[in-house]
Amino acid sequence: MSMDPMFFAGVIEGFYGPPWTPSERAELFGWMSSWGLNTYFYAPKDDLKHRAIWRELYSEIEATDLKTLITACSDRQIQFVYGLSPGLDVRYSSPPDRAHLKQRLEQLFRLGCHRFCLLFDDIPDRMDPADTLRWPSLAAAQADLTNELFIWARSQNPTVQFLFCPTPYCGRMAMRKHGGDGYLEILGAHLLPEIQVFWTGPEIISREITVPHLQEVRSKLRRKPLLWDNLHANDYDGRRFFVGPYSGRAPEIRAEISGILANPNTEFHFNFPGLKTMAEFIHHQGSWDPREAYVRSMQAWLPQFDTAKSPAHLEDLLLFGDCFYLPHTDGPLASQLLSQAQTLLRQSPTTWTEATAFRQAATRLRNFCARTAELKCRPLFYALNRRVWELREELDLLEGYIKFRSNPANTHLPCESDFHLPKTYRGSLTARLQTLLTPSPDGVFHHSTPNHPIAHE
Repeated sequence: MSMDPMFFAGVIEGFYGPPWTPSERAELFGWMSSWGLNTYFYAPKDDLKHRAIWRELYSEIEATDLKTLITACSDRQIQFVYGLSPGLDVRYSSPPDRAHLKQRLEQLFRLGCHRFCLLFDDIPDRMDPADTLRWPSLAAAQADLTNELFIWARSQNPTVQFLFCPTPYCGRMAMRKHGGDGYLEILGAHLLPEIQVFWTGPEIISREITVPHLQEVRSKLRRKPLLWDNLHANDYDGRRFFVGPYSGRAPEIRAEISGILANPNTEFHFNFPGLKTMAEFIHHQGSWDPREAYVRSMQAWLPQFDTAKSPAHLEDLLLFGDCFYLPHTDGPLASQLLSQAQTLLRQSPTTWTEATAFRQAATRLRNFCARTAELKCRPLFYALNRRVWELREELDLLEGYIKFRSNPANTHLPCESDFHLPKTYRGSLTARLQTLLTPSPDGVFHHSTPNHPIAHE
């Protein structure tokens, strides 16, 4: 596929958590340039002046850092988009608030930026009483404010581009009427057609995004949606990260959208496979095989897992990566490992025939986890360490249990561990809270009654 130069293709730094460092961003821009990605969207929640105190201008030092970032993008022919999120406390009818927004844009103009996004996501869907007297809906108020800023910005610089993130930014939110009844239709009717509108799909983190879904959204917004893809985002769960392939989206969706921007893992070093496969998807011709793209990306990523003592092996990295695949699914090798364990635990140890195969795979995975402590790429190890440790603990316990039960002499003996003791293993309040409500596959929660009272000591 020959990509339309107007098609936004790139990366959003828009997560909750520590922002990427200058060296990490430089490495990202190198990836993007070599993979044919053209857009970097700056909107980290850690930048207090992006969201919490958006009325304050950047200091001289902060502005210099931003100018350096904008220049770094320009040097790689990457579009820099600046995101501003005033929605928590903006008064849409307030002339001072509109003036503050224009002052921010003016400051960014001086730094070399001429692409902007106003974000109204993750905010209360209500307005100040003064605003309700002027506009019948939140969507109308947001459109009026954005249109005024866009027209003013174009008068300052005719090349300015604007993006917009709506308050209901996925299908579930729109269905629940977050932002008000008919929000998308009102926004589509009032927002100037030159302004691109973000959309995350049926869900905030969408397993699948289909052509019919996007066509329905397009009809409401009166423009092609711009895909803000959270497939690899992990800021909502600090125990997980995702290195699986870009999947659940057929190549045909590219004709229904104005671009794809990925909001990936908070930890920069986890993002190579997901971003590489997304870039392949954007440029790919013919049928799309996510697993093949995944294997190619892991082969390219493999040198980062060389240790001080030895090189890494692709089959080990594939098994490890399958354990941290995608939000809705494990990779096939990890699924096989889990299935083997579940089958064994459902059966009597006297009938176990796959115990050896399971233990061999578990040992291989556990050893790979252990070797990450010796990675030459120390930033990757620092990002991996706590999650890998948790996986090792579970593998140690499970492998030890199956080994113990495989011995007929232990049939009637209790299985204990010197390394997985109550209160220190799975001992947090969070872990105990997670036992209280259990979601069924359809998303309905049920409460469970513990067999024993929860200890508070």
